[in-house]
Amino acid sequence: MSSSNIRDLLTCFSPSLDFFAITSGDGRIKIWDTVKGQLQTEFSNIASSSGSNLFAKPEERGHLSIDYTCMKWASFDRKKKRKLATSLLVLGTGSGDVMALSVSGGQLKWKISDCHPGGVSAIAFAIQGSCIYTAGADGMVCEIDSLNGNLLRKFKASTKALSSICVSSDGKIIATAAAQMKIYGSDDLKKIQKFTGHPDAVRCMTMSDDGKYVFSSAASERYVSVWRADGSKKKSASCNLTMEHPPVFLDCKHMDDGGADGAGFYVLAISEVGVCYFWYGTDVEGLSKAKPTKISLSLGENLTKIHKGASAAIFAARIQSVVKPASINVFLAQGFLIKPTFEKIVVNHGEDLRLNASRDGLLLPLSQPRKPKKQLELQTGATALDRSNAEGALLPAPKVLDLDKLKQDQSLEPHYSQALTSDGQASPMEDQLRSLGLLGQLYNSTAKSMKSSPLLKDIDLETTIPPKKMKAVVLAMPSNDAYKTLNVLVDLWQSRSCSAKYVVPWVHCILIHHGHQIVSQEPDNTTFNSLYKIAKTKGSATQPLLQLSGRLQLVIAQFDKATELKSHPLLPENEMVESEDEDEDDSVDEVLFGEDDDDAQTSDEDNGE
Repeated sequence: MSSSNIRDLLTCFSPSLDFFAITSGDGRIKIWDTVKGQLQTEFSNIASSSGSNLFAKPEERGHLSIDYTCMKWASFDRKKKRKLATSLLVLGTGSGDVMALSVSGGQLKWKISDCHPGGVSAIAFAIQGSCIYTAGADGMVCEIDSLNGNLLRKFKASTKALSSICVSSDGKIIATAAAQMKIYGSDDLKKIQKFTGHPDAVRCMTMSDDGKYVFSSAASERYVSVWRADGSKKKSASCNLTMEHPPVFLDCKHMDDGGADGAGFYVLAISEVGVCYFWYGTDVEGLSKAKPTKISLSLGENLTKIHKGASAAIFAARIQSVVKPASINVFLAQGFLIKPTFEKIVVNHGEDLRLNASRDGLLLPLSQPRKPKKQLELQTGATALDRSNAEGALLPAPKVLDLDKLKQDQSLEPHYSQALTSDGQASPMEDQLRSLGLLGQLYNSTAKSMKSSPLLKDIDLETTIPPKKMKAVVLAMPSNDAYKTLNVLVDLWQSRSCSAKYVVPWVHCILIHHGHQIVSQEPDNTTFNSLYKIAKTKGSATQPLLQLSGRLQLVIAQFDKATELKSHPLLPENEMVESEDEDEDDSVDEVLFGEDDDDAQTSDEDNGE
């Protein structure tokens, strides 16, 4: 089975593990409900002004123009006790913007444009704080208020582009990384310690809850480095945890309770091919000697043979709790990008796990295996036709028609012809339904009388009238006549007796120039209520109709393309065969029972000879 590379994916769990966000570089962010295993919502075209609706009109350039470089899900407690904690999905882009999404409301909460010229590389937040920290290609670190998006402060952490950042759970320690790693105190932003040893820029980095240890790995490294952040002058790593492929995600848990049960290091990593690794050690020395426990996925031999290009992977993982020493609960997002599955498992150090991937999200194979002709003959017991033995099979069968059935079919033809207009084109579906009585005709007689009303003598409802001429006609109406005319126009629109294209402009013009008089004459607002209901009904049906129209156009285009390919000759030899078939079709006589007995006898004599 081919390997799946997940290094270009951006993934993160919500702090409560109820939701999972993932984007694959196409500008779309999918939010999955981990409890139900269903797609909660999908965001695109969100690089707009603050407070705009994410489901509104998209940008002119489309979602593909947005380049997300990092993503982090943050949760902060409200200051008021009655209000629950707020959850924000914070995103960084290649253009240097930082934005926060309110997933529950589907709104862009806030946005900072050009926060990091050159691009945002990493986002971090403190669990016990209310600030978000971002690092960028400009070497700066920005501290942002999570509630309103205000930039609180920023400082220069490196002369080179920063690639990663992490913060301790209490928010007192900040770790930044390019090729070098630096530890800062969040109060005075004073550099506490510096580490060297990575040959390239650090791709993933995390910090223990107590802020005493930092775990990191560079893009080209097949190991995880462990650093002790104690403020000493030591610049080298305490130990390295080896892997088969470079990691793209890290998570850790350090329990230092003075020899308490379960104390030690619990380190989790996911490689770029979607395999999860787990290390455990009671101390740094024990951690360096520990052999990693692997968690991988398998499709099964049968599915692997059929779906040669498919491969399942573990996209994200989170350490939930420690069950016992060297044993943890891990929450996984695994499977396929089309439909990932979410699972909570118990991982014991030293026991490799091979999980069976779910078939959900597994696409059909691109092509079926093509078997040779002789193998098909053995399986089916049928002879495959070719040009050497297909001569007799190409002869068309005689067409035998029943006279009574033919007369019965001919008697039905006038019904179809009634559905055609004078120029041979099909009449509108609405007219056909009215003629068959399927669409109500209660308004037909009333509509004719309304059209002939003297109130509409100067109003043409069959053509488009210029606005100036329409305004002159409306201004010449008395207030009483304007009110009556409005009622007639609304009734015509409601009964579908006239096209809305011609009725609505007149209604609009009357409301503009006689609105106050009409309101004073109609205290119960019956006409306005009817007008509002009609407009609301038409508006709610617009989007589904546009979607249906687009799908029908796609289906029709596919039919036309298939017909064109079928009728288009591929080889001159095929053209000769088709022309011969058409000649043979023309030479076959149609025999009608009950008529042309002489022709039938003649054909029998010919067959006897």
